[in-house]
Amino acid sequence: MLILNKTTGIFSKASKRKTYEFLSSFTLHPGKRFLHKIVLGIETSCDDTAAAVVDETGNVLGEAIHSQTEIHLKAGGIIPPVAQQLHRENIHRIVQEAVSASNLSPSDLSAIATTIKPGLALSLGVGLSFSLQLVNQLKKPFIPIHHMEAHALTIRLTNNVEFPFLVLLISGGHCLLALVQGVSDFLLLGKSLDIAPGDMFDKVARRLSLVKHPECSTMSGGKAIEHLAKQGNKLCFDLKHPMQRAKSCDFSFSGLQSNVNKLITQKEKEEGIEAGQVLSSAADIAASVQHTTARHIARTTYRAISFCQKRSLLSQTNAVLVASGGVASNMYIRKALEVVTDLTQCTLLCPPPKLCTDNGIMIAWNGIERLRAGLGILYNPEGIRYEPKCPLGLDISKEVGEAAIKIPQLVMKI
Repeated sequence: MLILNKTTGIFSKASKRKTYEFLSSFTLHPGKRFLHKIVLGIETSCDDTAAAVVDETGNVLGEAIHSQTEIHLKAGGIIPPVAQQLHRENIHRIVQEAVSASNLSPSDLSAIATTIKPGLALSLGVGLSFSLQLVNQLKKPFIPIHHMEAHALTIRLTNNVEFPFLVLLISGGHCLLALVQGVSDFLLLGKSLDIAPGDMFDKVARRLSLVKHPECSTMSGGKAIEHLAKQGNKLCFDLKHPMQRAKSCDFSFSGLQSNVNKLITQKEKEEGIEAGQVLSSAADIAASVQHTTARHIARTTYRAISFCQKRSLLSQTNAVLVASGGVASNMYIRKALEVVTDLTQCTLLCPPPKLCTDNGIMIAWNGIERLRAGLGILYNPEGIRYEPKCPLGLDISKEVGEAAIKIPQLVMKI
């Protein structure tokens, strides 16, 4: 049985025995003399246990993932202690599967990279504790990874993207715009002042009881909203966005969620049904929510691109906008972003959908990037701790707000 000390985030001796068993399951032959770097990446920041082995040329040598989505969907949301226990139960197997698939011995690894910030404390603790034991046994360097940095740099695994570029990270737990100037060099232009768009989608889906909808019963909240929105009228309901007059690059979604909740309550009364039943107007509500969200994201992103171009932080002709994170897989939102990039002469790039959501590949790749740059490589990780809340880069959002960049009518009509 695995026992985690919630204060230190370190596993007990029972878990250490598991680590020895994990190592002994491989044929520990003398390390092959690889001419390039190979990193094992481990991700447990939220509700997915993931691991991958990636080399410096971008080859994914092995990967594995255990998704907790179905369990949390039934529970109505992520329950941290449940997520922690599921990480405990699966991390040894997932890491072993990833390394076995690579046909390498653990001794062949150049380093081990692991998400330590930001995320759910109980989940981060599981990944960090396991990784530190593995690092200690293998005598390998440890590379602590910022989850948002990993999302931002994933595009350099799949596309030839040079610094600087603008990144929009939108997911269930995060929402931000940042200028990526280097591997660990970020200028934060704006972030969500309350909840993330994916979180808002999940809450609206629960309020609409979409888990009871025959077409959406096995989908996450965001996927259910996107699927149902295709059948609805996006202009059926005029959902005012509280920040539509703002001049900053910050986001806000809690006010929109509140307005949607009031609308749903109103429609339930009109249709004469109780909360928990599916509204006949659910598709129209989903379409309106998605449209309002896409419009807010598109307008804010336009302002960020304009700010960077006016300050010569991005090229006027070859600027790149990268959209990543789980919500970046939403095709309606991508189309809204394409309108923005066409107007600003930017190129919109998105990682493949499987790399937009949390995964071990992006963590391993971030480790490769840091190895190349010689940044954040720990040969003695003693005393390192996870950080549930952690900013990304240098915050210049106040400066962006003071620039008061206006949005043209073409973007306002999105």
